[in-house]
Amino acid sequence: MGKLRVHNIEAQTGTNVDLGAAGDVVTLASDSLQTNLYKDSGANTLFQSDGAGTLSNVNSALQGDGPKLIQSETVSSAVATINFTANIDDTYDEYMFVFVNVSPVTNNVNFMFNASTDGGSNYNVVKTSTAFRAYHLESDSSALSYETGWDLAQSTADQQLMNELGDDADMSGSGILHLFAPASTTYVKQFYSRSAEYYGGNGAFDVFIGGYLNTTSAINALTFKMSSGNIDAGKIKMYGVS
Repeated sequence: MGKLRVHNIEAQTGTNVDLGAAGDVVTLASDSLQTNLYKDSGANTLFQSDGAGTLSNVNSALQGDGPKLIQSETVSSAVATINFTANIDDTYDEYMFVFVNVSPVTNNVNFMFNASTDGGSNYNVVKTSTAFRAYHLESDSSALSYETGWDLAQSTADQQLMNELGDDADMSGSGILHLFAPASTTYVKQFYSRSAEYYGGNGAFDVFIGGYLNTTSAINALTFKMSSGNIDAGKIKMYGVS
């Protein structure tokens, strides 16, 4: 069998180079096939790379079950808010907002969220919620308590997710906010959050928040902020869960 050794193969006409005919088996002896865009015979994209190892346009059939990353926001310099104003719809039954190492500019402030029914023009959805926390301080004092200052009763105020965050260089908080069926126009929208934080008074807080957004209008935007001052650092990722 003869061998064809070339550096490049280009199509004589058009843009396609066909290797083999229908029914043929084409074997690649090399251990490396380098291309940024993979399509099947029907010209459907399987997945695409940016050439630097980051995948995009991954075919849904290849993604499998589990959370799908929709949007990621990283604070590289202090900002007043982190907003999610797109892709909150009926695509997924649940949306997860994962916040990682969020820290404030100002000491002992609260990390909060609110929701919108008009794409982020107004964040003033009525909420009813409940809250409790466990804490253990470096001084070795501890408690489990219901937090009447964090719960809301038919209020449009921002909902606390973490309390009294410290502004020291090594202080931050992390957690997940779960929002269910935000596009429903029949039911109110349940949510709950669980977070762990380094309290500004030197201790560990374990915070539980739950409640509902009391509207049958579709929720299509969320905002995150501090009760005072800016967000100094952190990352928030939005995932969809089928």
